[in-house]
Amino acid sequence: MKKIFFMALAAVALSACNSDPKFKVEGEVSGAEGKMLYLEASALEGIVPLDSVKLKGNGSFAFEQVRPVSPEFYRLRVDDKVINFSVDSTETVQVGASYADFATAYAVEGSSNSLKIKELTLKQMKLQENVNALLQSVQGHRIGADVFEDSLATLLKNYKDEVKLSYIFAAPNTAAAYFALFQKLNNYLIFDPLNNKDDIKCFAAVATSLNNLYPDADRSKNLYNIVIKGMKNTRGSQQKVLELPEEVISETGVIDISLRDMKGNVHKLSELKGKAVLLDFTIYQSAVSATHNYMLRDLYDKYAAQGLEIYQVSLDADEHYWKTTADNLPWICVRDGNGIYSSVAATYNVQKVPAVFLINKNNELSARGESVKDLEAAVKALL
Repeated sequence: MKKIFFMALAAVALSACNSDPKFKVEGEVSGAEGKMLYLEASALEGIVPLDSVKLKGNGSFAFEQVRPVSPEFYRLRVDDKVINFSVDSTETVQVGASYADFATAYAVEGSSNSLKIKELTLKQMKLQENVNALLQSVQGHRIGADVFEDSLATLLKNYKDEVKLSYIFAAPNTAAAYFALFQKLNNYLIFDPLNNKDDIKCFAAVATSLNNLYPDADRSKNLYNIVIKGMKNTRGSQQKVLELPEEVISETGVIDISLRDMKGNVHKLSELKGKAVLLDFTIYQSAVSATHNYMLRDLYDKYAAQGLEIYQVSLDADEHYWKTTADNLPWICVRDGNGIYSSVAATYNVQKVPAVFLINKNNELSARGESVKDLEAAVKALL
């Protein structure tokens, strides 16, 4: 009798442990027999494995997990193909896909946010394709650097404008809006929360909405901290105005720059007299940075041996990020800690980044990037 009583007590206790509200994700993946399907959480700290199943002939699957206390992000993965979705209740998310186009042509039901996330994912993929095609065109010398830079800026602006209007400001309290903030191009955030005032407004809109609904959630707190840091970085300049003695300009022909590289060594622009110099102001955390640097690398590889030097000034707010990214670049990489309020950048009248200037071998300013129609031809003319 005692044995029966304890067995019943254990069953009740087990039932109590399993009584937490759950969400389900289920569906079919065709053409994937024998493949492993993984359910993973896209947590703040990274990807966390949750469950897996080996798919059989019909490809059906069903996962069940404890529902999150606030909107969270998950993904289904087969090999390196990924479907992102979100969960904020005890909903059942249904997913149908084929292995061949698992990440692009899937169907999702039961979650309006997950539908929006699919839309955003496909738009981001198309943006990446367009940027890759643009890069191939400039590397293949089918378009000039000026067309490349203008086209790249237009692609990114159009994308951001659409996403701001249709996904972020339209419904800032949704998981889809949060997802939009952290999309990447070339592994860089498309919306820059540390260096771009307009982008910080997007983060602030979502942070305010999430904080109202889920004030204790880790994502709400993290987003709030990002916004505060971004606001501090872009607040009105309190730096000293750069003093430019007349003799510095008249003797060198350019406004001199003296900044430190990641090892603490000082590099002066005026010390490069005798070389043709491409002066570049950039933000490494910008979504266009990697593509811009590919273009610079092409020029550098061709003409460095003939006397070309690149002097690249980072305006990044995040020093560690700059050091990590610039570590493998072969040219001079320095950073102005004043960021977008750099008095050096202001003196050169930098309106947007990246901004390119050409300096001849006599250390004289030759041209601004926006006035150059063929950057490679302009560089060759200086050598």
